[in-house]
Amino acid sequence: MPRRIVVGISGASGAAYAQRFIQLIVAAGVETHLVVSPLGQRLLHDELAMEGVDLAALAGTEDHGITLHHYRDVGAAIASGSFMHDGMVIVPCSNNSLAAVATGLSNNLLHRAANVTLKERRKLVLCHREMPLSLVEIRNMQQVTEAGGIIAPANPGFYMLPHTVEELVDFVVGRLCDLISVKHDLQTRWAESKANRKSS
Repeated sequence: MPRRIVVGISGASGAAYAQRFIQLIVAAGVETHLVVSPLGQRLLHDELAMEGVDLAALAGTEDHGITLHHYRDVGAAIASGSFMHDGMVIVPCSNNSLAAVATGLSNNLLHRAANVTLKERRKLVLCHREMPLSLVEIRNMQQVTEAGGIIAPANPGFYMLPHTVEELVDFVVGRLCDLISVKHDLQTRWAESKANRKSS
């Protein structure tokens, strides 16, 4: 069976992270299941000028094989613990989605799929982007971490000496791929960075 990953897009700024992550996992041959919140759709429109959820534009190819699940369809396959997959990434993850996952709310498919991922002890990665943080968000992050989730803030490193926004996006997305065990050739690792500098 091919690898499967569930991707959620919520309403925090950072559509470029979602698009690049989807491009990489699709290119890696991962069976991709996508759910986008209404505010996530607005995010795609505002930051990528996308009308609706354009799967080809997100994946960078017409031959993408992405399954799009409706946000309100809590009876979709990814809402069930019997749906086997290799993990879920919410990118970007808003404070609202963070709070819903932390408190076990499942009023829509995005939050339901995340909570099912936790209860089945599968990998859940929340790419939180908002800042600054109040004590509410910090406690929600603690709750998710104690439940087995991974909080991966969209904080790019600068030791790769980036020159473009795209390189900053790639740093964050490369780390997400590492967390979900998807191979990539992005130069995001410190040891590789040091080796490349010595050879140049």
